Amino acid sequence: QVQLVESGGGLTQAGGSLRLSCAASGGTFKTYAMGWFRRAPGKERDFVAAISWSGDSTYYEDSVKGRFTISRDNAKTTVYLQMNSLKPEDTAVYYCAVAPEWKVAISRNPEIVDAWGQGTQVTVSS
Repeated sequence: QVQLVESGGGLTQAGGSLRLSCAASGGTFKTYAMGWFRRAPGKERDFVAAISWSGDSTYYEDSVKGRFTISRDNAKTTVYLQMNSLKPEDTAVYYCAVAPEWKVAISRNPEIVDAWGQGTQVTVSS
């Protein structure tokens, strides 16, 4: 059974930085992309960023491009999200996710996700 454990959320001021981590276990992740979604208060869960198994392909939601960077470790089982220049509108619960690479390449819908982490709160004050 796949398990995804997130860490690194917290509270910061606008303009600050946070780094999220997600450790995956219990499965075979080759050909799977790993990534992040977020759910802001009163909103649906939305795509943030994803990275392919090899790390060669990355995908970002438009509002985070240039501010967030997704990366993956050499063992391919931990994914990171470096978040810089944070804004109050980035406040949300951030969820780690795994999905087949071919699905991520064509869709950012949460329905493509095979497994979710428990979520970690990110709060950005103005």
